[in-house]
Amino acid sequence: MRDFDSVYTEFQPKILRYLSNLTCEDDALDLTQAVFLKVSRSLGSFREESSLSTWIFRIATNTAHDYLNSSLAKQKGSELLFDDDGSVDDLPDTGSLGTDREYVRQEMNACIRGVIDRLPENYRTVLLLAEFEELANLEVAAILNISIDTLKIRLHRGRAALRKAMQSQCSFYHDERNQIMCDRKT
Repeated sequence: MRDFDSVYTEFQPKILRYLSNLTCEDDALDLTQAVFLKVSRSLGSFREESSLSTWIFRIATNTAHDYLNSSLAKQKGSELLFDDDGSVDDLPDTGSLGTDREYVRQEMNACIRGVIDRLPENYRTVLLLAEFEELANLEVAAILNISIDTLKIRLHRGRAALRKAMQSQCSFYHDERNQIMCDRKT
């Protein structure tokens, strides 16, 4: 049995990143603490029927789901980087970025994040776990307590929804290094 300190050290950054993609950063910090409070209380009774990673991500997913469906989350409203019209709220000051290239990349990442944030929760969650957290399909299915076939369907539909939204909101081009870039359509 692993001790809580080593579990926290290994998984806290991953869970915080995952929850930051589901909620705003302040909420993610609070939810991460709630997740690890639950982990600390239940670690001794962890039965190892799944991997420790799957178990902790499942706790995080349930905690985020409960919060997002709570009246507190609805009271706070959207605290994401985006306004209701999809415009970016708080892009970093270009003076602090160093180069125009970094600014464009950060703006593009913020745009992509906004599109992902507006996807239905079941698509957003599978995309975040599979694509951003790079978890295996079997582990994602276990975390979400769904079949592998259901996961594959959600991934396919989520990717299609993301692609459609990106194509409707963004103009794509190749930069001088032949990397794909995008600008928001006006």
